[in-house]
Amino acid sequence: MWTVVYIAPTMSAAEKLRQLLTGEGLLVNLKTVELDDEGRGSIEVQVPEGEAEEAHEIITQHLGRIR
Repeated sequence: MWTVVYIAPTMSAAEKLRQLLTGEGLLVNLKTVELDDEGRGSIEVQVPEGEAEEAHEIITQHLGRIR
């Protein structure tokens, strides 16, 4: 089952998170909840439930560099 670990405000931020997490060996799925023509909105960054804790740790360590 996929678990939401972050809701990105832009597609660019979501893609950066996907690259970061996949680079650490995690599976990542992006699900667009809401998106305008400029790429802003709500994009769910999802990982398998068993990888959620590790994903949170990685995101917390790198959060300042993602935005």
